[in-house]
Amino acid sequence: MHSAQAALERLCDPTAEVSAHYLIGGDGTCWQMVGEDQRAWHAGAGQWCGQGDINSRSIGIELDNRGDHPFAEPQMVTLETLLADIMARCSILAQGVIGHSDMAPGRKIDPGSHFDWARLAHQGLAIQPGQDVDTKTPTIENFRSLARAAGYTSPVDDQMLLDAVRLRYRPWAKGALSPADMIPLQPRKS
Repeated sequence: MHSAQAALERLCDPTAEVSAHYLIGGDGTCWQMVGEDQRAWHAGAGQWCGQGDINSRSIGIELDNRGDHPFAEPQMVTLETLLADIMARCSILAQGVIGHSDMAPGRKIDPGSHFDWARLAHQGLAIQPGQDVDTKTPTIENFRSLARAAGYTSPVDDQMLLDAVRLRYRPWAKGALSPADMIPLQPRKS
């Protein structure tokens, strides 16, 4: 959508068959459109940690951003406050905070390459990539195994999986699978 107002109108239009619990505008305004105890229709088909029907088991937050520029500071501050509150009230771990591109690789690309996942991870509001690097040439089998353990369980081809992981952790990366693609999927140390 080209504006928060346009997104709000679409998300509240029953004929659009799409909704979300929250919409956060670029100026930090937050609209709640669906009660958290109700199902919203924001995610569509997808899978995370072996679970399907993400709409029935998630709280959807949409962000006013076309995907071609960084997210505004007031918007990020509102998101961080909202996420911290939801995570505390609903006992959601950082691994449970995902983007549409994580649960529907190839079909969804939001929040996109300009979203600051590292900022959220720094505050414990999203997962922090692992730190260990296997300097051996990675195999797609090892990559798939690590991706599955990290939550990427959607049945997609190798390239879509690589694109989804890169969109979240290394949006600048191009080319063939590399050791650096394995880093964010390494098990986290306590």
